[in-house]
Amino acid sequence: MQEQFSLKTYNSFGFDVKAKHFVEIQNISDLEKLISSGILETERHLILSGGNNVLFCDDYFDGTVVYMNIKGIDFLTDSTDSIIVRAYAGEDWPDFVQFTVENNLHGLENLAHIPGKVGAAPVQNIGAYGAELKDCFLQCEAICLATGEHRVFKKDECRFAYRNSIFKSELKGKYVIVSVDFLLKRNAQLNLEYGNIKNYLTENKIDTPTLQQLHDAICAIRDAKLPDVRKIGNAGSFFKNPVIEKAQFEALQKAYPNAPHYAEPDGKVKVPAGWLIEKAGWKGWRDEHVGVYEKQALVLVHYGGGKGCDIVELAEKIMQSVKEKFGIEISPEVNFI
Repeated sequence: MQEQFSLKTYNSFGFDVKAKHFVEIQNISDLEKLISSGILETERHLILSGGNNVLFCDDYFDGTVVYMNIKGIDFLTDSTDSIIVRAYAGEDWPDFVQFTVENNLHGLENLAHIPGKVGAAPVQNIGAYGAELKDCFLQCEAICLATGEHRVFKKDECRFAYRNSIFKSELKGKYVIVSVDFLLKRNAQLNLEYGNIKNYLTENKIDTPTLQQLHDAICAIRDAKLPDVRKIGNAGSFFKNPVIEKAQFEALQKAYPNAPHYAEPDGKVKVPAGWLIEKAGWKGWRDEHVGVYEKQALVLVHYGGGKGCDIVELAEKIMQSVKEKFGIEISPEVNFI
């Protein structure tokens, strides 16, 4: 347990936030000892994974930050068609996806290059390029922070939704995920339907991509439009893509015939938040410390010397601007702390 600990390198925005207490968990025994100590019952606490989807709104966290860093990857069951792979919470997500691709296991390749750790992936139900974590999720093991009880959550118990789960809503702050089991396929048809993927493959004259080529294509696409967190502080996509009624989209389409959109199973329409923000005039906007990334309006960035409240203020201005221009409400994907 460390005191007055700087979280500057533990959040991808790079804000120099201090934590009253900080503890790194490297195995399940560490976590069980922390719970039995009672400190989590007496003061505020935060479970921190990669820190890639977190915005600290203040300069000081008056409580205990629990940094999950349990490592390990296991093959559980294997068959001709599929295999169950268990990854522990502290495994780096991009490295884990690359590991599955190298072992010719299909399912996670469209989620390549998303910064973060395995333990945080189900909380957010991460998604990209036509895929979501829930598509390959089998179950996860989590520990209750109040009692130390171990519990296995099956897929339906996690209540996955768009960038949401039971761990982000009803059970937020009550359980910590220690491992995740994925059901992956030996062979499967690659998901190439997302527009950016098609364009990339065409431009690079790849007619029939391999699993590794699709993985590499997605990494290249992300690198081309998203800033490197080692150089510019950011949390990736800051806002969720809004899902609106069909009639509302048709009204939007009259004014913007080429508006990008994606049909939802329930008849509603998903509109890219980045497009809305760009059309509202925010792309490339910047003040001294924070701004909107010049290559992707969905990304808010910290250039250094700023504070979390600067990003909060910018996000509020953008949401209001989009609502005034389009009548569409957008909301943050990032967790405000």
